[in-house]
Amino acid sequence: MIKIVIAEDQQMLLGAFGSLLNLEEDMEVVGKASNGEEAVSLVKKYKPDVCIMDIEMPGKSGLEAAEELKGLGCKVIILTTFARTGYFQRALKAGVCGYLLKDSPSEELASSIRNVMAGRRIYAPELMDDVYGEENPLTDREKEVLELVADGKNTKEIAETLSIKTGTVRNYISIILDKLEVKNRIEAITHSKEKGWFK
Repeated sequence: MIKIVIAEDQQMLLGAFGSLLNLEEDMEVVGKASNGEEAVSLVKKYKPDVCIMDIEMPGKSGLEAAEELKGLGCKVIILTTFARTGYFQRALKAGVCGYLLKDSPSEELASSIRNVMAGRRIYAPELMDDVYGEENPLTDREKEVLELVADGKNTKEIAETLSIKTGTVRNYISIILDKLEVKNRIEAITHSKEKGWFK
């Protein structure tokens, strides 16, 4: 019997996933959590084979919980609405065995759990295309400038840090916005974070 803990902050979905999986002859849901904190303590308490985890939950996110569960012998499957490369790359670093999207057919969940138990890794195909298909278009210097912008530095401070002129910093920033096809610095930072391009 595959023992499962589910972490999902939307109660209706939590109930639905639990009922669906309990219908499978070889699966039993032993615990339900509504945030990452609860998920970690349920995994430690029940020692399930698999923990199915949403990402965006109050308190501790699913990714933080997955990082904490690394090495505890419980296989983590992320089940989320967010097909964001940055999230996916962080999940891979945390050693998750699966990353599925909530709009996948429900029978896919049970078969993914069985595949993961058999030692395979299951990732949503959309994410694989993103990770391998999209390179960061910025040069090393442009990345440096954008990271300083993300650190909250203004044009003058960036110029001082990199020993260049403020006019040069402005040029870099307009090139960055063009390359990333965004309107302002905030969008550039958000876009790069979602793509997982920040160090």
